Amino acid sequence: MEDITCSLVIPVYRNEENLPDLIPALSDLATRVNGLEVVFVVDASPDNCEIILRASLQKLSFPAQLLVLSRNFGAFSAIREGLIAARGRYFAVMAADMQEPPELIEKFFDDLTKGSADLCLGVRRSREDPRMSRFLSNIYWRLYRRFVISDVPAGGVDVFGCNEAVRNALLSLDERAGSLIGQLFWVGFRRVKIPYDRRARTKGRSAWVFAKRFRYFLDSVFAFSDLPISLLVAVGAIGGILSIAIATVVMLAWLFGDITVAGYVPIMIAILFFGFMTLLSLGIIGIYVWRISENVRGRPNAIVAKREKNDLPELE
Repeated sequence: MEDITCSLVIPVYRNEENLPDLIPALSDLATRVNGLEVVFVVDASPDNCEIILRASLQKLSFPAQLLVLSRNFGAFSAIREGLIAARGRYFAVMAADMQEPPELIEKFFDDLTKGSADLCLGVRRSREDPRMSRFLSNIYWRLYRRFVISDVPAGGVDVFGCNEAVRNALLSLDERAGSLIGQLFWVGFRRVKIPYDRRARTKGRSAWVFAKRFRYFLDSVFAFSDLPISLLVAVGAIGGILSIAIATVVMLAWLFGDITVAGYVPIMIAILFFGFMTLLSLGIIGIYVWRISENVRGRPNAIVAKREKNDLPELE
């Protein structure tokens, strides 16, 4: 058996129904990609994903690892652990729901092994998702491009492949609550965009719900953009202008005798406005302080509770 040259990392969460289709597809992919290894990372999935993968591990014809995280740390922490454990020289990441065609991963490894690029990005040319899902996704990535990283493709990035240099650069960014997509673009290197048609999800439901999207967007904003601070400065400037204007109006009204209760209006305006400004400022500063605290504590991004690999003596 050939040495491992290409490692495919697959985070697994609530994909029990997809695994019977995924495993044969990976076996077929292994016949076309020389030296392929697959690293399954079960992100404390509440269904039977761990049981199914453990039962299948020794039956696989290609090298494979199974990592089980101690709790649900999120897909991007799972991907990071998979990249750490991967034994190849070239790496790719795909979801377990089979919405990305395996041929895309094959194209990633082909370009990487030829040295055509350091980082391959899967760019959605079309998607067969429900209309509302497409609508929300378009809005999400439009905001991401506008306020976080303008270089991100219009349809976003769900899967990617990279060489060892990019993998090492990503792992050197030891950040908590970070943005993997933002990190991919921050590290630079030679990038190539590979278009593909995203398949419809036929089994199960996606765990990438609105709340997780919103949290990830905030993580990206606070990690790669000065937008919150800029907005705070803008709000402060606008508030200052409004305060001067209101103070002028109140002063004129007082001079012309239109205010019967002395001092009531300006005091109320000042209390409401500066109270709002104080809470807003403390909230934004608090978020940054919390994120600094998370990184200073030095806790790991994820904890691998179990680690197994299939028995292929030729690779030992």
